Amino acid sequence: MTNIRHNWTKEEIIALYNKPLMDLLYEAATIHRVHHDPNVVQVSTLLSIKTGGCPEDCGYCPQAARYHTDIEGNDLMSVHQVKAQALRAKASGSSRVCMGAAWRNVKDGPEFDQVLEMVRTINKLDMEVCCTLGMITENQAKRLAEAGLYAYNHNLDTSEEYYKEVISTRGYEDRLQTINNVRKTNVTVCSGGIIGMGESIDDRAGMLVALASLSPQPESVPINALVAVEGTPMEDEKPVEIWEMIRMVATTRIVMPQTQVRLSAGRTQMSREGQAMCFFAGANSIFAGDKLLTTPNPDVNEDMKMFEMLGLVPQKPFTKKSQPETVEAEDSQYEALGEKPKWTRPGHKIEKNLKAAGKKL
Repeated sequence: MTNIRHNWTKEEIIALYNKPLMDLLYEAATIHRVHHDPNVVQVSTLLSIKTGGCPEDCGYCPQAARYHTDIEGNDLMSVHQVKAQALRAKASGSSRVCMGAAWRNVKDGPEFDQVLEMVRTINKLDMEVCCTLGMITENQAKRLAEAGLYAYNHNLDTSEEYYKEVISTRGYEDRLQTINNVRKTNVTVCSGGIIGMGESIDDRAGMLVALASLSPQPESVPINALVAVEGTPMEDEKPVEIWEMIRMVATTRIVMPQTQVRLSAGRTQMSREGQAMCFFAGANSIFAGDKLLTTPNPDVNEDMKMFEMLGLVPQKPFTKKSQPETVEAEDSQYEALGEKPKWTRPGHKIEKNLKAAGKKL
């Protein structure tokens, strides 16, 4: 029960996922209690520091410039704006701020320097800082670590096989390479995926195989339920059943015992009872705040009422890993290299993505 396995097979994971629900819940909850306090949940706030205009064609994402959604884009936020939002998040019970920018990959220059200053600022507030900025090089990862970054998010999204049905503008290997670059620093890895995109249970298991095979396994694994947004290629996908979410959380907990499993997008569609079963099954992290980048999320006050009802308490910052030190920009031992890495552009065609790109609302 305490051994961490990196050799899970897809067949083993599918067998777990399809167990009688009560047996699956019992196994997951038992493992969860060995590695975690079942009454403590880590609370993160997700902040979109640069919204819209992304050049990628991810089929689930309303921020892709090619799709006709009603997302209002904005340029990169100021450090002052981000600090104000971080203080608000801290006051509401969050221990971590996750900053997301709609970029394909990080480019050295003034904007990245500004993000580094945001990381320094939030770390000095004694909050964990996470970033999701797209693909990054090893040098960029080291600069983020030096600024005080606690975690870097880079989701695998789905299995390698189904990935080709969702995205054509980047390759699966690039996802793994970015995670590998982060692992060359002291920054923790946050990587998970989305269910409800039309994938099979085999694909869900394939994603978990890929994540569990990483050594070490990600410290945080977000499980998102697709929020189908009008104008995206996946606008007509049916909402994920709560039982699917519970099974996915429980299976993730068994396969990655020490990881924090996060209930991410899609919580607005879940009842309190459904979320409670997810916590019982091993989820011990949530995103709080009224928005997750661009999609709705439960009100933070409602979350705190739910916590009180269930006897849950927010996890304090730096519980799992000590707070990183912040090195000021003038004292940095790393500098911008002006790198131009050749990230993959597979270029295959996904018909529904092309159709959505050509369709007006």
